[in-house]
Amino acid sequence: MAEKNVIVNLEARMRALIDDHRRLTGLCGELTAQRDELRAENRALQERIRELDAELQRMQLTEGLAGTSRDREKARARVNRLMREVDKCIALLGRPDPAAPETGA
Repeated sequence: MAEKNVIVNLEARMRALIDDHRRLTGLCGELTAQRDELRAENRALQERIRELDAELQRMQLTEGLAGTSRDREKARARVNRLMREVDKCIALLGRPDPAAPETGA
């Protein structure tokens, strides 16, 4: 009789474990899908933030260049920095490529 109770107890515990496993596997799948959706939404929002930051910088530069802002000096400094970068690029374009094979006579 005692053996039968032990077997019945084990069977009940096994069924409970199997039910828990099924429930938790389903929950894990749902949470994984939710996580993926949130990651995609986060990426989209991060991209939107970058776009808005770039737009804000453009607007501040425009406002500064128009002379209607206290940030006029910042705008001029940014324009000067950008011009120096362009000058560096132009200078690099004029230099010969050291990795290119020399074709001399």
